[in-house]
Formats: sequence, structure tokens, C-alpha cells
Amino acid sequence: MATKEECRGALDKLSENLARADGKVRTAAGFDRSLSCHITDLDVTFAGRLTGGRIVVADTMDGPPRGKAQIALAMAGDDLVALVDGELHFARAWTSGRIRLDASFLDLLRLRSLL
Repeated sequence: MATKEECRGALDKLSENLARADGKVRTAAGFDRSLSCHITDLDVTFAGRLTGGRIVVADTMDGPPRGKAQIALAMAGDDLVALVDGELHFARAWTSGRIRLDASFLDLLRLRSLL
């Protein structure tokens, strides 16, 4: 089971990957939205923003998200690490229920090139 520190590291790595991206991925990552990532097996939430092509984690809290983020993710810690390491395909994990994503339809369209 991934630790809280490994999950935070995976989010930092994802942020770095987004910042280095170009083309359509960079454009899609360039919007400004509140973001939460609930790690279900650890019952911890990382909250912040997707802004300027980066993920900025502003708070880490025990339990589920306290407010509604514009983009809300929920998954096990191992799945987050595997997703960022390229070992887990987002679409397959999402359609099988391993990853939950709550976002507006327009945000989903923009996120599809990121994930």
C-alpha cells in the first residue's frame, strides 16, 4: 500500500510532467480549476488547484474532501502511483471504477488529453 508521502510525491511528479508538456497537453493543463484527490485506502485528501499548467497542493487533510472541488478525483494510493508511473491506463481504471472523477462536461473534455 502506498504511503501518504508516496502519494504526495506522485502528485508532484504529475505536476512536473504537466509543466514539461507541450502542444495539446500543455493547452489543456493551462486552465485554472480547484482540485481534490482523495486517497481512499489512506482516507486522506490532497486539495489545491490545477493552475498555470501545474498542480499546486495547498492542503492535506484527513478524511474525504471538505468542499466540492471543480475537479475531484478518488482512488487508492497504489492506483495513483501506478497512474503517474504509466503502469495504469486512466480510461480503463475509470471505466472499471478504480478511479472516480467528478468534473463538469467541459472540464472532462479538456482533461481527456491529460489523462
